Amino acid sequence: QVQLVESGGGLVQPGGSLRLSCAASRSIFRINVMGWYRQAPGKERELVASITSIGTTNYADSVKGRFTIFRDNAKNTVSLQMNSLKPEDTAVYYCNAQTAVRDYWGQGTQVTVSS
Repeated sequence: QVQLVESGGGLVQPGGSLRLSCAASRSIFRINVMGWYRQAPGKERELVASITSIGTTNYADSVKGRFTIFRDNAKNTVSLQMNSLKPEDTAVYYCNAQTAVRDYWGQGTQVTVSS
């Protein structure tokens, strides 16, 4: 069992930056994949970025070169640095932990990119 709590969302202008953080209730050392997903109104939830326990990363094409995912096993946190934000990045962002048994999700944090 692991609880995930996201923070760092908010309103930002196009071209701006935000950093999302996800704090886990227990060690994430043995959790194979940690990731960030997002869901915009009327759309399906989609993968934004993921990182394995050995640091291998994967990004959606739409965010490559703009977003960076970080994992700190010592602090049990996963972060998402988002730069050059666009209006189409507006969504609720969810932290995800993939274990051998099941997936765990945070409650989500809203990111709105608007002028």
